[in-house]
Amino acid sequence: MVEVTGGRFWKPYRASAAAPSDRGGDNAGNLPAGANPDLFEYRKPIDLSNARLRALAAALAPAYLRVSGTWANSTYFAESDETPSTPPNGFRAVLSRERWKGVIDFARAVNAEIVTSMAISPGARDAAGRWRSDQARRLFAYTRSIGGRIAAAEFMNEPTLAAMGGAPKGYDAAAYGRDFKAFVAFIGDNEPDVIVLGPGSIGETTASQSGSGFISTRDLLAASGPGIDAFSYHHYGALSQRCSGIPGQTTQEAALSEAWLKSTEQTLAFYRSLRDEFTPGRPMWLTETAETACGGNPWAATFLDTFRYLDQLGRLARAGVQMVAHNTLAASDYGLLDETTLRPRPNYWAALLWRRLMGTTVLDAGVHKGIHLYAHCRRGERGAVILLAINTDRTATALLRLPAASERYTLSADHLESAGVKLNGTVLDLGPNDGLPRLAAVTSPPGSVEIAPATITFLTVADANNPACN
Repeated sequence: MVEVTGGRFWKPYRASAAAPSDRGGDNAGNLPAGANPDLFEYRKPIDLSNARLRALAAALAPAYLRVSGTWANSTYFAESDETPSTPPNGFRAVLSRERWKGVIDFARAVNAEIVTSMAISPGARDAAGRWRSDQARRLFAYTRSIGGRIAAAEFMNEPTLAAMGGAPKGYDAAAYGRDFKAFVAFIGDNEPDVIVLGPGSIGETTASQSGSGFISTRDLLAASGPGIDAFSYHHYGALSQRCSGIPGQTTQEAALSEAWLKSTEQTLAFYRSLRDEFTPGRPMWLTETAETACGGNPWAATFLDTFRYLDQLGRLARAGVQMVAHNTLAASDYGLLDETTLRPRPNYWAALLWRRLMGTTVLDAGVHKGIHLYAHCRRGERGAVILLAINTDRTATALLRLPAASERYTLSADHLESAGVKLNGTVLDLGPNDGLPRLAAVTSPPGSVEIAPATITFLTVADANNPACN
């Protein structure tokens, strides 16, 4: 949301000397409660009409576009085309109609469905502190009036950290339960086609849980009752170096370790058990994730993090998670795109290959020593199978034996912390007029296929004739 409105977001480690001043900037004072302002840098609103941004986002479609986050909890949606210069009492930022229209136009242009959340700060409440639907009603009505659609919505972002997220002082599970029921009633009466997501929790499986204001997901669900259409949660395996001094750090040495990679499954298991207890049968959506919280570590923008990124998608697809929202498209160190140049980072190319190759039918790949292996039906090819083979060993080659010929796409880099990535030995980059390069495969004959140390390979087996893929 702060990308759309303008404001202060996580400062990149290599902050630009040309970064815009926040003096007089839109929503420059919008920070999470109690946050250290030195960790943040002012951004102007992102230009959602940018041709490169649109082309690169469209290449990942169909997709969901989530416009939310901590900042959304305290963002006021303007009543008219006349946008107030400062947020009203009880809010920290203003979302103009012009900028929300930009979101809707962008989503339409890139074939994405919008996911968002509601303002829940003191300005969105009555004198007794109860949540009012006025802001939500205005946002949905304006969206419809210009031909847009909100596909899914969470009541608020990360209610487990409600105090940091701008909720009123003393906000607890009982208050959340009361407000969530009002939100569900509003959606049922006015927007019955919208998928209600919840609770959107974070922090119970890492060291990010801290402070007396933390509210457990169990307490949130017990208080809120039914109404969730899909169970949403957030996952960051650790906090980034940017938040040094707070427990919960990791290192680049651990980036390929099993302990680090399996944190994805540990978080899922925790929240899935709560889903099974309180909302059995509801699909699981991971509505926010990235390398680490607080904007990502310096290596989040390098090939080193691509192992986590693709391994996470493979693990979650295998476990039945239906949607994963990466934070962010183009902001701070964990963005898929560099926020200054909008040029792709390694994780963008990984996302593009995943989208083009990996279908939505997940197969049993078995267990293979020394390699992480995931199998899906190949997108768009009847009977074909696609394997994703991730070799996290920095020195040893892994072997696969395939009974049929395969088309190979191998991602590698000259060094793991490279800002660039190669496909079958050729550096991936945008071509003339920002055209995407041809993602060409190399044919491998039947028999042993070598997966080199610290590389990632997609293998398409067109002649698999797998009946599940017909």
